[in-house]
Amino acid sequence: MMAEERIKSAFTEKDWNEIKTFDSWTIFKVIAEFVEGFEKMSRIGPCVSIFGSARTSPENKYFKLAEEIAFKLTQSGYGVITGGGPGIMEAANMGARRGGGRSVGLNIDLPHEQGANLFIDSDKLITFSHFFVRKVMFVKYAQGFIVLPGGFGTFDELFEAITLIQTEKIGKFPIILAGKSYWKGLIEWIKEVMLEEKYISPGDMELFSVVDTADEAVEKINSFYSKYLLSPNF
Repeated sequence: MMAEERIKSAFTEKDWNEIKTFDSWTIFKVIAEFVEGFEKMSRIGPCVSIFGSARTSPENKYFKLAEEIAFKLTQSGYGVITGGGPGIMEAANMGARRGGGRSVGLNIDLPHEQGANLFIDSDKLITFSHFFVRKVMFVKYAQGFIVLPGGFGTFDELFEAITLIQTEKIGKFPIILAGKSYWKGLIEWIKEVMLEEKYISPGDMELFSVVDTADEAVEKINSFYSKYLLSPNF
């Protein structure tokens, strides 16, 4: 029985419908999502979260790069976590499937988005209603983030992870930006504006790294965990 169904079973149908009516009772829905997420994700083993645009076509070089990165991660013993959708997410799940590794999809219920891609393991697909619950799963159960070109959602996930590490809310783990030409302008702006105007510290530039190839990305992960133990992040 799903977590939401277990909680729902404690109420009459009338009470449950009233609960769903009031914002203050949204907590039950949120709790249900956390319970389901924790129960499933705690069993998946070491994984790396891969992010990027849902709009990336299979012909795009970054689609191919994401697929190759995911494949090579599985050959190093890691599973792959994605947002479960198309584009870069599909490429990463495809690479994990090709490599025979764990292929996890944390989908989000949106009014104008496609369903989950077909390369997610059937027992490792979770669909969330709340972005913030989903983001907890990305961070808590990933041993690293590999971020390919994307839009606002990709940047949201990237900067949340950097902020959590910067503020020591979680321990440091590898954050890798793949595709130097895409990230070049952002990195220059961070250095020339944020750093120069002292909105960040010089050490903050070491919270992430930039690579161009799948081998470089996987080596960053492997090198980090040659020194540190694999464990959930909080």
